[in-house]
Amino acid sequence: MLWAIMERVSWFSRRKRGSASPRTGEVDAATLAHLEDFLRTRRGVEAFVELPTTMARATLLLIAHDGEWTRRSVESAAWGRRFASDHGLPSYDAGVVGYPQRMRDYNARQRAARKRP
Repeated sequence: MLWAIMERVSWFSRRKRGSASPRTGEVDAATLAHLEDFLRTRRGVEAFVELPTTMARATLLLIAHDGEWTRRSVESAAWGRRFASDHGLPSYDAGVVGYPQRMRDYNARQRAARKRP
């Protein structure tokens, strides 16, 4: 009797239930379109792959020549590297090389512009 209840409730089940987030192995069309649009409308773009953590999936950070950037969650670090390779972008492991100074300068310019009246 108790096992029938536990099976129905599935508190002790090792099987994973479906989640609201996309399944592993998928990058939604909107993410792909955004990344490709960023590439098409900026020059000097480089890719920085951020490895997954226990709280977040792997991310792909694209940084343009002037420091403007965009970050999107991707299915894996390998997917991010493959995306960069397929589009002819230099790619770096963000955890190893860090972020370029031009990105920090861009962020500082954006903060200063928001503070001005």
